[in-house]
Amino acid sequence: MLQLQKIRENKDTYSNALKKRNIDATGVLNSVISLDEKRRAIQTELDATLAELNKRSKEIGMLFKSGQIKEANDLKAKTPSLKEASKKLGDDLDQTSKDLQELLFQIPNVPHESVPPGNSDEDNEEVFREGTIPELTKQALPHWELAKKYDIIDFELGVKIAGAGFPVYKGKGARLQRALIAYFLDKNTAAGYTEIQVPHLVNETSGYGTGQLPDKEGQMYHVQADNLYLIPTAEVPVTNIFRDEIIAKGKFPIKYTGYTPCFRREAGSYGAHVRGLNRLHQFDKVEIIRVEQPETSYQALDEMVEHVKNILRELKLPYRILRLCGGDLGFTAALTYDFEVFSTAQDRWLEISSVSNFETYQANRLKLRFKDENGKSQLAHTLNGSSLALPRVLAGILENYQTDEGIQIPEVLVPYCGFDKIN
Repeated sequence: MLQLQKIRENKDTYSNALKKRNIDATGVLNSVISLDEKRRAIQTELDATLAELNKRSKEIGMLFKSGQIKEANDLKAKTPSLKEASKKLGDDLDQTSKDLQELLFQIPNVPHESVPPGNSDEDNEEVFREGTIPELTKQALPHWELAKKYDIIDFELGVKIAGAGFPVYKGKGARLQRALIAYFLDKNTAAGYTEIQVPHLVNETSGYGTGQLPDKEGQMYHVQADNLYLIPTAEVPVTNIFRDEIIAKGKFPIKYTGYTPCFRREAGSYGAHVRGLNRLHQFDKVEIIRVEQPETSYQALDEMVEHVKNILRELKLPYRILRLCGGDLGFTAALTYDFEVFSTAQDRWLEISSVSNFETYQANRLKLRFKDENGKSQLAHTLNGSSLALPRVLAGILENYQTDEGIQIPEVLVPYCGFDKIN
């Protein structure tokens, strides 16, 4: 959530920056400023009314104490109107504050200056590419056919149990999935991230804290009886650990990693681009989360990007990195880099990681602060990244490592799998 003071001070700058998202924010920013002025005016009037009530209460007490009963009762008779006024002002203040909060929730984060303008993923900027795309035989298959051929993932059984988008991993497919999770976590902890296990459901406050609510409410599974939400990523529960916290300066950097299943209702359309593991309602992901001081957050972002690079190098998968344009940037992000693995059998790039800096946007919602050198409370910066999302990494391995004799296992995963080939 954008800060009110920063909106007042940088309204035109913010309005111009949000044009990168193809949003004309002038009207909503003006409305925010107007509502804030109204809220402040009501607060001032309420404070004055309460002060007058307090003053009169003291005067009435003094009059009774001095035996001036009539004067005390006369003054007491005038207080109900002030109490009614204070109640109305209090109600008006609550409603105006609520309206202001709801309006602020509708405004996305301001893009970083390096974010390119653009309307969709076609306008994203490729900033890095590495790895050799293997040449496959004419008999090469997409991963959903390989999964069926070697009986390692059963998509039809998942439909029977739950519905489309809920695959069942079997045998060596399940072991490969487990191996990837363990490998990712080991890489992350070796890089200084503390492993953490978190709930897979969160309350509404947590959803608002990291910005999934209200922006992505329709994409989240909602358990209405308990008003809980199945998590779309470990980012939500892990980042909410720091909600309403003041971090001691010596605690930085804060680095966490966690494995969770992820649940998303947005699977949507049909066709080869969403077949198999390409888009799911439930999938596994290992996440990295950082909380940083503002002056170090972009160095931290670069470190996270390099960390994901190293993992993909060890897996020997061809990949590229995109800097997302304004039109494709997530609602809460200031800057995002997407990693994509090339699927040789599908002849297309598959997104397997997003690494983002949210700057103070989430921290302002979370009231996540730290004390600077002068003892002044400041908002921290939050960052997160996939390290990594499993379905498309698994798809890339199955397709890029297929041979006529079976599917080779990347060398770095063999100790985790206990086998070197699926055949």
